[in-house]
Amino acid sequence: MMWRGWTAFVNPSSYASLPERFFARVSPTPVAAPGLVKFNDALAAELGLTAPDAGTLSALFSGNALPEDCVPIAMAYAGHQFGHFVPQLGDGRAILLGEMRNRAGAACDIQLKGCGRTPFSRSGDGRAALGPVLREYLVSEAMHALKIPTTRALAAVTSGESVQRETTMPGAILTRVAASHVRVGTFEYFAARGDVAGTRILADYVIGRHYPACAQERAPYLALLAQVISRQASLVARWMNIGFIHGVMNTDNMAVSGETIDFGPCAFLDMFDPAAVFSSIDQRGRYSFANQPHAALWNLVRFAETLLPLIDADSNRAVDAATEVIETFAPLFAESWLGGMRGKLGLSMQEDGDRRLAEDWLDAMHRSRADFTLAFRALCEAALGPAHEEAVRGHVGQAGYEEWSQRWRARMAREPTAPAARAESMRQANPAFIPRNHRIEQMISAAIERADFAPFEQLCKVLSQPWREQAAFAAYADPPQPAERVLQTFCGT
Repeated sequence: MMWRGWTAFVNPSSYASLPERFFARVSPTPVAAPGLVKFNDALAAELGLTAPDAGTLSALFSGNALPEDCVPIAMAYAGHQFGHFVPQLGDGRAILLGEMRNRAGAACDIQLKGCGRTPFSRSGDGRAALGPVLREYLVSEAMHALKIPTTRALAAVTSGESVQRETTMPGAILTRVAASHVRVGTFEYFAARGDVAGTRILADYVIGRHYPACAQERAPYLALLAQVISRQASLVARWMNIGFIHGVMNTDNMAVSGETIDFGPCAFLDMFDPAAVFSSIDQRGRYSFANQPHAALWNLVRFAETLLPLIDADSNRAVDAATEVIETFAPLFAESWLGGMRGKLGLSMQEDGDRRLAEDWLDAMHRSRADFTLAFRALCEAALGPAHEEAVRGHVGQAGYEEWSQRWRARMAREPTAPAARAESMRQANPAFIPRNHRIEQMISAAIERADFAPFEQLCKVLSQPWREQAAFAAYADPPQPAERVLQTFCGT
């Protein structure tokens, strides 16, 4: 099957050129009646693809018809899940179709999720339900619009078949695009088996694909560790700046490329609460909002452990060298988080008191149970001057705002930026629209119960421009009513 612009799509993944123990060769299981729900035209353009008709897209993105020369594989990996090590996980319902280069020349994996059983499925059926597919499509594309590194969604199709979870649900398949699908858990897979040669092959592959400058370093694997730590510190700081909770930060859900990956029980904060947990499987708050930096560091220590034999043959020297690099995470995260907060508060210069100013604002939001997104957005208008403070006072209250605002205005007075320009720059750091949990659930319900995808389409449209005021869709910025609040999210596997 060929059509204009898709010849590059058939290139086998470079991962398939690695030794056979890195993956299993497996083809998608055909589905009964695939139907196209959404094709991401904007992403397709970035990939240099010209879309054929819907029927052809449905066949391709369901796995019913594969491109010529495609070498589909399921990747092997392990992982720590809520702190407990599982030596073999792997792609139990995902198959990597191949690899292509986008218009910028960067390599991208093309993967189907929900396309049938693989040797790593264990007791699973290898399928995905429609709800989680729509959630991942919408949230991953929203994250991209919010300027957060993330995997992307190229297409969503229904399978024409049902899947059995708590109830019977319509099945669906997602096409995911990623810089790669190598995870911390991929390294753990080989380290757990004492396969130092495999770990080295994997590390060299990641260096070649993502961090080529590391190959020129005197200690390339230590440099690799430093690069992954740097990207993860930046990524998690961006999550914190936007109010995002991943929900299941296991080591098999941490991509070494530095992209957000796997959007199962993820959620966005409504009312600001550092201890917020939405994931139904996170019973003890391991991956709560405020714990995310700590969880990331824990995962990165596990990553470092896999690299020790490559860093130095002497285990003591390897541990010392890795520890020194691991200790850079905290300052890197703090710097990235504070940089993001300065942007959200309208500050372009750096002063020693900025961290305290940001933390005190968050404390005021917490005490007043303010909506995370709306309180920051209202602050953009308050930056125009005292006459524009009504909205922000409505979120944090007179008492919570008064003393803090005096310090904030004194701090802004030492900045060179004019009020109007500052407010506009703040609007580019504080979105008006996020994927509200209740809106996502409403969208999923409409799709499952009535086969109505209009709410999904509308939500995709609104979230593609999160920084702009969209008067016609102002209600999409509203927090949930008490009866609409989403208290738990689910993995959907």
